[in-house]
Formats: sequence, structure tokens, C-alpha cells
Amino acid sequence: MTSALTVLVVDDDVDVARLVGLALVRAGYVVHIAYTAEDGLRLAQSERPAAIIVDLRMPFINGTGFLYRLRACPDHRETPVMVVTGESVTDEMRADLAALRAVLRFKPLGMSELITEVRALLSHPPLSSSALAPATETRANQAPGK
Repeated sequence: MTSALTVLVVDDDVDVARLVGLALVRAGYVVHIAYTAEDGLRLAQSERPAAIIVDLRMPFINGTGFLYRLRACPDHRETPVMVVTGESVTDEMRADLAALRAVLRFKPLGMSELITEVRALLSHPPLSSSALAPATETRANQAPGK
């Protein structure tokens, strides 16, 4: 499935991922959610989102590791990515994210601010409200331990 307005959300915090997904759906985007970097990479390959929002701090593969793997895929060398975190970031981490062509934003991020950031990533407005699609969670994306 390919859509110019598809956004992939990758965050191990189930509540945050679903809240972000809901805000994006309400704004007119098609949303896919992954709760691990591994599932996010699989969804990026199968769904080919127009933009990706990824949490920086995740277990096993963090947001930076996700980005290195994503950028190694020819189809995703230029996919716009916004990395979000609620923690401090070192200068080295900032340099890594800049080299990986990712926009860094800090939590808390208000929903209207999030939508504005996604619009900037995609460089165009969302669909009209008559074309809203529900957030998609495939079995592979179910919350860990749920």
C-alpha cells in the first residue's frame, strides 16, 4: 500500500503511539503503528510511508539504530523522518541524527505542533476530513506483552 499521506509511527510506548496515531488520523493522514524498531522497519518496507515519526529511546534498537537501518534501504534514503524524545540529547547524538537527515523534536509535543511538523515533513496539507482513514495496527504491531 502506498499513499502520499501515509505516516509510520514507531514508539515502544503504546499509549503515546496510539495518541499520536489518532491525532494524525484526525488530521487526515493514513497511519501505521509499530511498537518496536524491528516492526517499524518491516512496515517501512511493506507500506512505504511518506514520513516516519520515531521515538529515540526504545529497547534493543533505538531510534538512531532504526535510522541507520532505514537509510541503508535504497527506498528510504530520502524518507522524511522526525525523531522525538523526552530525554536530553548529546552533541554526538545530534550530529548522528543530522547526518541521518532526521528532524529532532522534544516531548512533550502538542498535537497541533505535531501536525504542523508532519505537514512540514511532507511539504503539503493533509486530505480533507471526508477522506479520513482509520489507524492501522497489524498483528505484527501489537504492543509487546499485550
